[in-house]
Amino acid sequence: MNHKKVQRIMKKYHLKPQYTKRVKNKSYKRIEENVKPNLVNRNFNTDSPNRIWTTDITYLILNNKRAYLSTILDLYDRKIVAYKISYRNDLNIVIDTLNEAINKRKDVKGLIIHSDQGFQYTSFQYKKICESNGITISMSRKGTPIDDSPMESFHGILKKETLYNNNITNLEEYIDIVKDWLLFYNTIRIKNRDYN
Repeated sequence: MNHKKVQRIMKKYHLKPQYTKRVKNKSYKRIEENVKPNLVNRNFNTDSPNRIWTTDITYLILNNKRAYLSTILDLYDRKIVAYKISYRNDLNIVIDTLNEAINKRKDVKGLIIHSDQGFQYTSFQYKKICESNGITISMSRKGTPIDDSPMESFHGILKKETLYNNNITNLEEYIDIVKDWLLFYNTIRIKNRDYN
């Protein structure tokens, strides 16, 4: 059926097309002016808590479904300061993790928080929260995961000891196992501090 014939039929029966507004996918981009230098410079040891935190997001993938884990570690004792799990990899997951960490530890003035150059960490919201709490932002060089090797190692251990050691049937079960493992990691598991 050609276009003119469709128009005649629509006119005859007083039909009007209903157009739906196309919603563009939000594409998140790194804000270049908020990229910070690498202040940690692979020196991953510190002599007291709340001196250097490291943070990142990793995927939790099972059966083509995924969730995201945002974590902040204190490099002093390699313990998790805060974490959040979400089905969306957006700014909120990082902001919520950061706010929880600050609320838990309170005394964060002078702290360095180290991350990659992901869009969440170069956002104005993240920058504002850090600056208003006296936290200095440090970032790995672009495309250099070894600059944040404690976090890379942590995520590797997490996946090895949760996903690969269990007969998991769905993503929700995987998330529950991860939550249990995070508690185990913070309270019982021996931490490896040799990341240099």
